[in-house]
Amino acid sequence: MVCSILYTQALDAGQTKSILAFGDSLSDGFMLKRSEAYPALLAKKLHAAGLNFQMTNASAAGGTTEGGLERLPPHLKRKIDIFILELGINDAFRGLPVDQIQNNLQQIIDKVKARNPNVRVVIAAMQLPNYAADDYVSAFGKMFGDLASRNNAALVPYLLQGVAGDPSLNLPDGIHPNAAGQEILAENVWRVLEPIAREVSSQSH
Repeated sequence: MVCSILYTQALDAGQTKSILAFGDSLSDGFMLKRSEAYPALLAKKLHAAGLNFQMTNASAAGGTTEGGLERLPPHLKRKIDIFILELGINDAFRGLPVDQIQNNLQQIIDKVKARNPNVRVVIAAMQLPNYAADDYVSAFGKMFGDLASRNNAALVPYLLQGVAGDPSLNLPDGIHPNAAGQEILAENVWRVLEPIAREVSSQSH
């Protein structure tokens, strides 16, 4: 597992709000520059929209939900206004029971909310390829919506929408998005994030 490297973009002092992106290789920008990963692209979109946010990408290639629980504590030392959670697919590839994945994700959300009661949570959902067992695929896909409903969180329906299965948008491994694919991931998240960021930005810190 690659250690997380922080990517931070502070727009200016004053009413800067904070976003923590917490995911696996899809958010980390596997085999790409950190500046090409969608959290960095979101930081640019926020800046262009005149929204004053500091984006921290605390994602790690190979990340799992259990590993996320272990990695989380240092990131709770600072205030989090928006929390983007993108974990679970690596657990699924390893056959971890869906209820265990969901429990781990719930614990992550609970820990973030305990330190940041007003945090806005954005969950980036994933889907399994068709070769996985049908019941497992269905349960895994449903899990993200259930988590969003339970936690009053916003949901990105499918992070890889428009990217999965397109060789021109993925690395040769066919799994991880290339730089062009990451731009689409950023758009997928931005559609959900922008209205939340505007609302949070208008609130006193």
